[in-house]
Amino acid sequence: MARSNAEVAALLQEYADLISITGGDAFKARVYEKAARAIGGYHADVATLDAKGLRQIPGVGKSIAEKVAEYFRTGGVHAVEELRARIPDGVRQLTAIPTLGPRKALALYEELGISSVDELTHAIHDEKLRDLKGFGPRTEENILHGIELLRSTGGRVLLDVAMDLAEEITAALSGVGGCLRCAYAGSLRRVRETIGDIDILAAAHDSAPLMRAFTELPYVTEVIASGGTKTSVRTTKGLDVDLRVVPPDSWGAALQYFTGSKAHNIRTRELAVHQGLKLSEYGLFDVESGEKIVSETEEDVYARLGLPWIPPTLREDRGEIEAGLRGELPDLVGEEDIRGDLHTHTDLTDGLFPLEDMAAAAAERGYAYYAVTDHGPNLYMQRMTVERMLAQRERVRELDGTYGVRGRRGGMWLLHGVELNIDPEGGVDWPEEFLAGFDVCVASVHSHFNQDREAMTRRIVRACENPYVNIIGHPTTRLVGKRPGVDADLDEVFAACARTGTALEVNAHPHRLDLRDEDILRARRYGVKFAVDSDAHATPHLANMRYGVGTAQRGWLTRDDVINTWPKARLRRFLSTGRAGQRAAA
Repeated sequence: MARSNAEVAALLQEYADLISITGGDAFKARVYEKAARAIGGYHADVATLDAKGLRQIPGVGKSIAEKVAEYFRTGGVHAVEELRARIPDGVRQLTAIPTLGPRKALALYEELGISSVDELTHAIHDEKLRDLKGFGPRTEENILHGIELLRSTGGRVLLDVAMDLAEEITAALSGVGGCLRCAYAGSLRRVRETIGDIDILAAAHDSAPLMRAFTELPYVTEVIASGGTKTSVRTTKGLDVDLRVVPPDSWGAALQYFTGSKAHNIRTRELAVHQGLKLSEYGLFDVESGEKIVSETEEDVYARLGLPWIPPTLREDRGEIEAGLRGELPDLVGEEDIRGDLHTHTDLTDGLFPLEDMAAAAAERGYAYYAVTDHGPNLYMQRMTVERMLAQRERVRELDGTYGVRGRRGGMWLLHGVELNIDPEGGVDWPEEFLAGFDVCVASVHSHFNQDREAMTRRIVRACENPYVNIIGHPTTRLVGKRPGVDADLDEVFAACARTGTALEVNAHPHRLDLRDEDILRARRYGVKFAVDSDAHATPHLANMRYGVGTAQRGWLTRDDVINTWPKARLRRFLSTGRAGQRAAA
């Protein structure tokens, strides 16, 4: 994503938030939120577009285009500055707390003078909020949970933000003379959901040209430390980046060491010690003679320790060493195994691109099948009707098989699906007679997140038991760093999915990554199947599939575990109505 796109998207999102805080028109706020998403995901740099070009972006009308042009012309937007001036700084600090909405933040400021997270924490412990309308013990509990969430992610960024920057840096450094190899390592290579800083590793005989090029990159704002083997910088993204340059013959050992995790590395060093060896970032050495035994590739290092190469996404000391010693490491699902996407949206509801554009982009990715799953009517702001959904179905049927797929015979299978809203009792938007007409039904929780554990568990289990629900979408509803997952007995949910043959989604959107890796590991033990989906609302979002696959790998999933790696015939059997028995045989 171009940096100017990200800046404008953040500005428009802030404007939408300010409209909400000041009690402005909710529809207007939603329009600006949608425009922020559209610009953030737009393929071209918006700084290069004139007013007419800006209006070609889905969701960007004349007024929004004028504000974007004003931002590039003056460095600010008068309407945004005007609203900023009306909001006390303290209120804006409070709105950063997940689970605390803008209206409640304003009430806390006006009624109790609370203007910081620490003041709010003390007020809750002193039970000062309980006399305020709309606040009570349950609200206090939710706010404290939000504060804990905010503090736990402080200084960390989402996976896609770090990945974009890391790939930009490695591409730039790979072009420097004398650079023989360059890659990112650390938690980013292990595909952790949030990243604290970025580790870049390069191999060269002379480090000076690489260090110089690194510090001169356009997004570097400060050189924190500089040396012959390691240089650290701060970037415009707020991320610190470390570059380490190692001799070419130490590449494998260094990559293994700096990928981590710390717990995994402790285990590999223990294996080395038991064999009379010493493992470091420079290589694997014989303790007695000091002779370097291996170091050039990770495969060499692991093999000498008696292990197969262990994929970075497994390196968390969660049984991968033992599985490797037994020769039982899973053959992990890869992005190249994904045959299709089963949860995406169009501009019929809250997506940004029309059906035709989304399908064409999916075909470009080489997919054998692709599902459009716009929202049902119970998500009230989407204004869905039976008539609109049936008209879309007719268009899907017309387009089915018309998109050619590279390297495959025949056209792409286009599925007409829906994302149903699971209501507080576990029901969904339409009766079974209507649901029978869909090729695939995803059901998700979109509201009433604060139900108690028993009610939430019963709600999701009942959705699993609906014979037309194929997939539970973003099962815990969490937003990384912003909203905790719902309180449900996940083991009971996993057992229900296994019993009914309902797949669990691994939602690939970087803000969700839901199910998370630890929950995938638990669910897999029940024999549950999974769908790794992009939940794309625009054509660029289809590429988020990589993050879902990385999360699936962290949960030890194989191709057989993931239904959208299956051939069409097997997937069709899984999705067919009255399908519970057929799924078990699939």
